[in-house]
Amino acid sequence: MLVNLKKVNLEEFLKYKTLYYDKIDFSIVKSSWDKLSTKIKLPFVIHIVGTNGKGSTGRFLAHYLHKKDFKVLHYSSPHILKFNERIWINGSDVRDENLEIAHQFLQDLFEIELLEKLTYFEYTTLLAFYLSKDFDYLVLEAGLGGEFDATNVVENNLSLITTIGLDHQSFLGNTVEEIASTKMRSVDNKMLIGYQVFPEVLETAYKVKEQIKQQRNKDIKIIEVKEFDKYELNPKFATFLKRNLHLVIACLNELKIPLDLKLFDDTPLFGRCQKVLKNVTVDVGHNPLAALVLANEFKNKKINLIYNSYKDKDYETVLKILKPIIKTITIIELEDKRIVEKEELEKLIKQLELANNKTIKIEENEEYLVFGSFLVVEKFLTLIGYDANS
Repeated sequence: MLVNLKKVNLEEFLKYKTLYYDKIDFSIVKSSWDKLSTKIKLPFVIHIVGTNGKGSTGRFLAHYLHKKDFKVLHYSSPHILKFNERIWINGSDVRDENLEIAHQFLQDLFEIELLEKLTYFEYTTLLAFYLSKDFDYLVLEAGLGGEFDATNVVENNLSLITTIGLDHQSFLGNTVEEIASTKMRSVDNKMLIGYQVFPEVLETAYKVKEQIKQQRNKDIKIIEVKEFDKYELNPKFATFLKRNLHLVIACLNELKIPLDLKLFDDTPLFGRCQKVLKNVTVDVGHNPLAALVLANEFKNKKINLIYNSYKDKDYETVLKILKPIIKTITIIELEDKRIVEKEELEKLIKQLELANNKTIKIEENEEYLVFGSFLVVEKFLTLIGYDANS
């Protein structure tokens, strides 16, 4: 590598890190954590794994713990507008100077070989570990998977399982059972299982419990959240957000932290079924599960969809699910090699007999949904000059 990674700031350092990869080598982040763990003490770790709902579940939980005067760090990914969104500390995105302190510590600690091999996500995860030292809670959202995700390099005290479905099949498996098993094998002590679409998820949980008992000689505890309308929650929250909240409440009950539902009301949920204008909702979802919950959220309405998709996502199923609520669809232009070819998407839109707008124009008397990925939401918010801090 031409650049000396021990002599650059974090922003420059991350430019040389691998964002996307074809296979996972867990040994690199494991050896890095082995070294870091001799220097810091982690707080109580709550690991969040699942296909959909991890970000909102984590933020609801971290927000509540912060309101209850606990010191808490919420680690999530990816970010929408700014890297700092990934590490949320005691109610705010991490400050640049604190990131640089953590970065300098890791640069001094790790030899150059490790610094060069660590991926973008792995290094960011290690930054979050360092920044959470001596806190009360670390709310740790898995990235792509579970068992071999960088976040699973530390022991988790409690695991929250959000909705699981088909996504990232090339890494996680081709069936719901395989994906659920990969995610749930990250559990170390106790799992709380939230709302599920597929019954196989619960069946898999008990199979994984037996596997862990045989292979690790550890008897993990399974707690199923069975009621998803038990609590009177703020009506401003979308239905799927209320389900995620029920999982959070189950977690708080398990932690024996007193419940005050009003403390959830001002939870900042950036990009999660969020109204950024009075008639514009943005959502960073990108798979059929996300499409299902949004189709339900906008049922009996007609929306103008602003959309694009990664080529490895099931965008055909997504658009078929959303078709009953779509009045028009506009493809938002994205410059990224992972995005589906525009001609391919236009061909599908024509097959589904959807009205295709060529330009984005927000009319006052129309309803809009911006959906398809973090990139879609980022591009749209940039176009309208949105300021997350305003």
